[in-house]
Amino acid sequence: MNFTPDRILFEDNHIIAVNKTNHDIVQSDKTGDEPLIEQIKSAIKFRDKKPGNVYLEVIHRIDRPVSGVVLFAKTSKVLPRMNKLFHDGQVKKIYWAVVKNVPPKENDTLIHYLLRNTKQNKSYVFDTVKPDSKEAKLIYKVVGKTSSYFLLEIELITGRHHQIRSQLAKIGCPIKGDLKYGFPRSNPDGGIHLHSRKVSFTHPVSGEFIEIVALTPEDVLWNEFLAL
Repeated sequence: MNFTPDRILFEDNHIIAVNKTNHDIVQSDKTGDEPLIEQIKSAIKFRDKKPGNVYLEVIHRIDRPVSGVVLFAKTSKVLPRMNKLFHDGQVKKIYWAVVKNVPPKENDTLIHYLLRNTKQNKSYVFDTVKPDSKEAKLIYKVVGKTSSYFLLEIELITGRHHQIRSQLAKIGCPIKGDLKYGFPRSNPDGGIHLHSRKVSFTHPVSGEFIEIVALTPEDVLWNEFLAL
């Protein structure tokens, strides 16, 4: 089991937030690899000495090669309430992305229309509405620069399939390591330089404002940006 307690970023009776690695799958897929949700269930069962099954449901997902904050519901009471917060745009989601090409603007709001191809597991981006397309909106700003790369901070307004990856590629800025969306080389660890940095919301049970921040993976390039 890869999951260790130090990866827990926030936990109360209703919600647990963890820092996902860029190897973890959030839920089961065709690879058959043990998903993060099952790893956390096992850890909670062991820690709390629970004799029965552990209730845990995914509140939101991030792609396998992406790292950072992921939220899970520990109670059936909170799950529909958190789902509603996400649906209603009441959860602020901040990502960091590393790109090699300079973006067209220092900061901008991107609005595109995405068509998902399930066979290819890929989203195609258009400037105008297409049949069955979904509007995708994000705000980015350049927050760091090294000799070779740029660090973008992204506020995700909508939550579409591969949205950040495909929208940044559309403006000529594929994410480092993301072969699927046009970056020329993969990363040695198979991940991409996209990180779910911060999630904030008003807790639907306690009413408390919650802000959860995830450290970036231990990586030369991430460390270079953190040192700026």
